[in-house]
Amino acid sequence: MTARLRISAIALAAALPGAALAEAPEGWAPLLQPSELAEILDSAEQEVRIIRISGDYAAGHIPGAVRSAYGDWRGPSENPGALRDIEHFRDLVQNLGVSAQTPVVVVHQGANPTDMGTAARVYWTLKSLGVEDLALLNGGFAAWQAADLPVSTDTPEIARTDYAPQFDNTWRITTAEVEQAVDAGDARLIDARPEGFFEGLTWSIADPGTIPGSGNLTYDVWFEGNDMVGPEGAARIAAEYDQTDAPMTVSFCNTGHWAAINWFALSELAEVDNTRLYAESMAEWTAGDHELMNEPGRVTYYWRSTTRWLGDLF
Repeated sequence: MTARLRISAIALAAALPGAALAEAPEGWAPLLQPSELAEILDSAEQEVRIIRISGDYAAGHIPGAVRSAYGDWRGPSENPGALRDIEHFRDLVQNLGVSAQTPVVVVHQGANPTDMGTAARVYWTLKSLGVEDLALLNGGFAAWQAADLPVSTDTPEIARTDYAPQFDNTWRITTAEVEQAVDAGDARLIDARPEGFFEGLTWSIADPGTIPGSGNLTYDVWFEGNDMVGPEGAARIAAEYDQTDAPMTVSFCNTGHWAAINWFALSELAEVDNTRLYAESMAEWTAGDHELMNEPGRVTYYWRSTTRWLGDLF
């Protein structure tokens, strides 16, 4: 198919109600190894948009990649997990040259498993904005470099699209809906934070404690070293931790960053139905003075606060 015919076919599909969208590139999957992405870039007939979300873009990146600051996908400092308005997201994806039919690979630096949360959160946002074909690069840019694949310092020129996304709440749960789930007791609530946060022994942006009725499944269970397990590994871990049969699964953390890793592993790799991300997470839950589980008593809280302060001081 010539380039002109291919463009015409995509335009026709977009114009006709119910028409099929363009197929994903051959070999596409939600989690790509560097060698798999390199092969796709070499052979794909349509353009693949690579979005670098963390690390030093100017020092080197995958050829053709565009830079997008992670902060642009997040809320204000007091509630970083909060969603920006749809006008902000519309301008963001248009400037990145993204439409619903654009295959997009989100790439983090690959510093550590936590860094994967930047890519997973952006993946979740793009999926909710209607982008059909999405992937994360396993191990991030560090893995791409380790595989001795091409690196560029050029900044590509990207044509702005006119894509007008609407936010789909299929993979999201709001604070009000979490309240209802807690009262009903019919959802599996998963705290993705390290054990100390879950047990109320430590805290950062949110008050100590966790959402009532929740369990603890830390984000790092999905990793072997700096690489995330694939679909088979994710399905095995989900079954091992009994995460496969709830009517609804809700992933949360402090600000929806670590929780995005759990969401990605369960929803996109293990394919656990009705897995949702509580994007605002504990930062918004505790700001609203909701009930907490594992909340320390007043004396314990002030003692831990004082010892933390002294530790930071000395």
